[in-house]
Amino acid sequence: MEITSAEFVVSNSRADMCPATHLPEYAFIGRSNVGKSSLINMLTKQPKLAMTSATPGKTLLINHFLVNKEWYLVDLPGYGYAQRGKKMMDKIEKLIQYYVLEREQMTCLFVLVDSRLAPQKIDMEFIEWLGENGVPFAIIFTKADKQSAGKTRANVDIYLSELSKQWEELPPYFISSAEKKTGRKEILDYIEQINHSITKNHTL
Repeated sequence: MEITSAEFVVSNSRADMCPATHLPEYAFIGRSNVGKSSLINMLTKQPKLAMTSATPGKTLLINHFLVNKEWYLVDLPGYGYAQRGKKMMDKIEKLIQYYVLEREQMTCLFVLVDSRLAPQKIDMEFIEWLGENGVPFAIIFTKADKQSAGKTRANVDIYLSELSKQWEELPPYFISSAEKKTGRKEILDYIEQINHSITKNHTL
């Protein structure tokens, strides 16, 4: 897929205020500081599209970006940033739950995981919750440039092994680096493939 345009459309603090369209939405989520904004900017080739911040946990809203006038890239708040305080954490959790479970246009949720870390309890629990609720998702292992390819592969294999204890069939996954643009083609091709299948089903 070639990205010819990507534009910010709207930010919302409520999932029921999201754009009233029938276009498919691909949402990105992960723990704070997992490299989400950098990944979004790399995918769209627009370095300032999603604001990157030295302070984790800045995204408190649902941000919609229209890509190629054909689909939405949705930037969701990061989960698990303890310094927000319980009240804010609860609010964000409700926001995420409502969007993920109720938003009909949500076509696939990309869960971002730091490829340098051992499986984190919060990520595993979130992925398990997605499975329990039948949410279509894929995993993106981020920051692959921060260590050797062998170390990244070993960490990913550990992660997949851990997931296979709960899952009969593993979800699709991608290895990415915003710095080196690793995984860009694969992720965009995957989105394009889903878009094609949606179009095909609509024309049948």
